[in-house]
Amino acid sequence: MSDVVRWKPRIRIAEPKMASLCASPVVVRCPIPYGAPTTVLRSRRREAQTPVLAMAATSQEGDVDSSHKSTKLVTFLGKGGSGKTTSAVFAAQKHANGMRVTMIGAEDQIFLKIVAHYAMAGLSTCLVIHTQDPTAEFLLNCKIGSSPTACNRNLSALRFETTKMLIEPLNRLKQADAHLNLTQGVLGKIVGEELGVLPGMDPIFSAYALEKLVGFFRKVAEKNHNKDKFDIIIYDGLSSEEILRMISAASKARLYVKYMRNVAEKTDLGRLAGPSVLRLVDEAMNISGSPSILNGQITAEIWDTLERMLEKGSSAFSEPQNFGCFLVMDPNNQISVNSALRYWGCAIQAGAYVSGALGIGSPHLNTESMERIKETFSPLPSAFIQRLSIGSALDWNTIMSNTINVGARNILSVPASGSSRMISPVEFDAAKRTVTLHLPGFDKSEIKLYQYRGGSELLVEAGDQRRVIRLPSEIQGKVGGAKFLDRSLVITMR
Repeated sequence: MSDVVRWKPRIRIAEPKMASLCASPVVVRCPIPYGAPTTVLRSRRREAQTPVLAMAATSQEGDVDSSHKSTKLVTFLGKGGSGKTTSAVFAAQKHANGMRVTMIGAEDQIFLKIVAHYAMAGLSTCLVIHTQDPTAEFLLNCKIGSSPTACNRNLSALRFETTKMLIEPLNRLKQADAHLNLTQGVLGKIVGEELGVLPGMDPIFSAYALEKLVGFFRKVAEKNHNKDKFDIIIYDGLSSEEILRMISAASKARLYVKYMRNVAEKTDLGRLAGPSVLRLVDEAMNISGSPSILNGQITAEIWDTLERMLEKGSSAFSEPQNFGCFLVMDPNNQISVNSALRYWGCAIQAGAYVSGALGIGSPHLNTESMERIKETFSPLPSAFIQRLSIGSALDWNTIMSNTINVGARNILSVPASGSSRMISPVEFDAAKRTVTLHLPGFDKSEIKLYQYRGGSELLVEAGDQRRVIRLPSEIQGKVGGAKFLDRSLVITMR
C-alpha cells in the first residue's frame, strides 16, 4: 500500500488520503549538490548494490606513482556513544601495515577500530580528531597533538585545535595585504595569538584544514606530498550534524557565489570594492595559480575559478574513490538505530556517498537482532564490530583477527573499482515522467516541494535544509502529485 499525496505548489506535500505507513519522522539536513549522481530509469526497482567505504591506494599498487594517488576521506555518522571512535581506529589499524595512516577525530570505539583496519592493511592512514576527548589516545596508546604523531609505522594521529588553526590563514592574509597594501598595514597589526574562538569557527577551520590534507578543491592537496602524503584520512568530527553541514557546504556556497558575483559586477559598490577584495583573496589563497592583475578580465577569471572549485568539491562527496561515510549504531539501543537511519537520509540529502552500516556487537547480540539490523539498512552492506573492554591494554592483532570483525573488514576492503553500481539518490523515469527521491527514514509531513524556475527544477525542503534537483528536458514540467513507496518519494510530473 502506498501513501498518495496531492501537490500544492510552493506550500507543502498535502495530507494523504490514506493513513501514513511511515511512523518515525526524519529531518532532511542537507541538499544534494548539482553534481550528485542521478539515473534515468524505465522501472523504479533496482538491484541492490554493495557500496564502497574508504579504500584509496593499496600497498600492492606499485605501478602507480604515489604522488598521483588520490587521498580518500572517511567519516562516520551516528548518535554519540554509538561506537564511532572504535570504528575509526578499527579501520585505520587494518590498513596501516606497510604505509602511514593519520586518524582524524575520536568519539568512541568504532572510529578506533576502523583506523586499525586501514593501518594493518598497509595504507598510509591519518586519524584526525576535533575534540578534547582522550578516548582515542587511550585506545591507540599514544599522545595526540596538533601536528601528526606517528603511532606506529603506518598510523599517525592528529588533533584539530581551532585556536592554532586560525593563525595560518590570518598570516596568509597578512602576507597578501603586505604585498598589495590594501589596508595600509592595519591587517598586519592584528595579533592572531590573542584571538579566541567564536561559535561557528570550529567547523569552518576544520573544513579548511581537511582541504589541505585531502585536496577536494584542487588537483593536489596543499600539504599532500612527501612526508604529509596519506592514502586515507579518517575524520572524527565535532558532531554528525556538523559533518553533514561540511559535506554540503560547497554546494550551498555555489549559489552564494553566484549572487555575490552579480552584486560585484552589476552594482557601483561591487565594481568599486569587488576587484580589491577578490585580489586579496586570490593573493592569499592562490586561487588562480598565477599572479593577479587588477582588470575586468582577470576578476572574471577568479570568479570562474571559484565556481569550478566549488563544483569539484561538491561532487567529490558523491564519488566512492574520494569519500566514504559509514553509519554507526548500538544494535541493542533502538534510539541509536533510529538515529543511524535518520543520518542515512540526511547524508543522501547532503550529497554524500554512504558506504555501509556498522554496529558495535556484544555477547548478548543474537542472530535475530543482527538480521533485523541488516534488513533495516538494506541495501546498504552492514556488519558488526566487537565491543572493546577499556579496562586493560588493547592487543590490536587479536582484535582484528576476531571472527566477529570479519564482516566489517570485508566492507572496509571493497576496492574503489567495485563502486560502479552505486545507489543513485535520484532516479528519473522518462516513460512514466516520474522523479524518485531515495529518502530512508524521512516522514512525508516534513517534506516540502517548490518550483521557482518554471518546470526545469525541483526544490526539496525538509527540516533545516534545501536542495535543488535539475530535471532532464524530457520530464520537465509542473508537479502533478507525490507518494511514498519503499522509503522513496515518487514525484509525478505533468
